[in-house]
Amino acid sequence: MKKKTNRRDLPMTGILTAAVVVLLLVLALLVTGYRRIYDRGQTAAATSEEQTNAEEQTDSSGQTETETVIVLGDDDAETETESETETEPETNGYTVAIDPGHQGSWVDMTDTEPIGPGSSEMKAKSTTGTQGSYTGIPEYELNLEISLLLRTELEERGYEVILTREDNDTAISNAERATLAYEEGGDIYVRIHANGSENSSANGALGMVPSPSNPYVGDLSEESYRLAECILESYCSTAGFESLGVQYYDNMTGINWSKIPVMILEMGFMTNESDDLRMADPDVQELMVQGIADGIDAYFGEMES
Repeated sequence: MKKKTNRRDLPMTGILTAAVVVLLLVLALLVTGYRRIYDRGQTAAATSEEQTNAEEQTDSSGQTETETVIVLGDDDAETETESETETEPETNGYTVAIDPGHQGSWVDMTDTEPIGPGSSEMKAKSTTGTQGSYTGIPEYELNLEISLLLRTELEERGYEVILTREDNDTAISNAERATLAYEEGGDIYVRIHANGSENSSANGALGMVPSPSNPYVGDLSEESYRLAECILESYCSTAGFESLGVQYYDNMTGINWSKIPVMILEMGFMTNESDDLRMADPDVQELMVQGIADGIDAYFGEMES
């Protein structure tokens, strides 16, 4: 027997069904909306991240370029420093004191000083020197010119160089020059001079050193003689001057006050036509300087062997 349908049940079922459908539709709409919002958010986030990455990449790129410039600059500076180091000679540990003899004629050096430490014998502090009979060049100018060239040559060979004067106006006595050479750390003391004579045929170069019996620096005689031999031999053979040998002089204030091996190189006679003209020739001067420097090399070379 069939159960009778309750007319009141039908509307209630329909209402519930409709409500469920509506709820489902609302839920679907909510889900769809949420997904759209989520997707938009993700897209925006991705876009923002891409922009951020792009900006960071740009910043990083810019920073890298800047750093590259700095690094290149540092490399260039380092390369330049290395290049300078390569071109600059290393010091060889020796110091050469050079005395360009005399000074300008206008500098008054007529006051006297002891010829040696404790001596009662007095001599003028310095003199003007001789003059080229054919070139007219004063000795003090020639001495300074050669000394300045010699300093450059020696420094290129690694020596430390001391000059007792660097101009023609300096008022410094012979004793003061010798003291300066020692106090500034000189290992040897080379005095640059040119000779003069009433006999115009006199020519050639010679070395002056203290004798073993010198009362002030006799103990320096042997080393001074060896220094003079090395320099004179090299000078004459390289520059083509006749050698008059190494000679003893005990009356030279600049020698007697020295505390290191000392010698005077008389480069040639300014009263002799050939010597005078040759000593003024720049090409010959280059040979003169090379010869002196080679002699100094030979001296220290023998000392090391």
